[in-house]
Amino acid sequence: MPRLENGFVYLWALFAVTLAGIVLAGTGQIWQTKSQREKETELLYVGEQFHKAIMSYHNGSPGGARQYPQSLEDLLQDNRTPVIKRHLRKIYLDPITNTTDWGIVEEPAPAQSSGISSNINPGIIGVYSLSKKVPIKKDNFPEHFAKFSEASTYQDWQFVYKPGNTNNSSTPSKPNPASAPSTTASPFSPQSSSNNTGSKAPAPGFPSAK
Repeated sequence: MPRLENGFVYLWALFAVTLAGIVLAGTGQIWQTKSQREKETELLYVGEQFHKAIMSYHNGSPGGARQYPQSLEDLLQDNRTPVIKRHLRKIYLDPITNTTDWGIVEEPAPAQSSGISSNINPGIIGVYSLSKKVPIKKDNFPEHFAKFSEASTYQDWQFVYKPGNTNNSSTPSKPNPASAPSTTASPFSPQSSSNNTGSKAPAPGFPSAK
């Protein structure tokens, strides 16, 4: 009898350990999902700050020609006028990657004629996360970021400002693997190049420079 009782005790202990492991695994998954959703909310907030800062920089251009910033640092200190303007308080961390490295979306290159190339560098019209993770959020985006619902990775959440579009709508596009490699299929397809401020991609919906 003692041996039989010891066997039952062992089985109950084994069952209890297994059950505890299942509960802990489920709790960990719930916590991970909750944490990712919170980071997505923060990314949407941070991306909106960049979007508004680029719009402010563009609309505040002195003279007749509207300009985009050449770097994200230009948003922190706009020296184009005697009175320095600050369109962005700081270069925010990407809450998904936890770094200040952002993918950069460039404005379309101006049309070239007679084979003459332009010496003007394209400006920055938007930013995006370099994370290749798959977003959890698929709906209920602000109207001007509605196409985020089609995103395959966070790289497709591009916070772009383009004047003239209704609600300043941005069209997400996929960065080139040269700057942010990704094996995930996506309905977006920009090309990109890298520089000191991050990975650059041509503006979605526009042809790249020849």
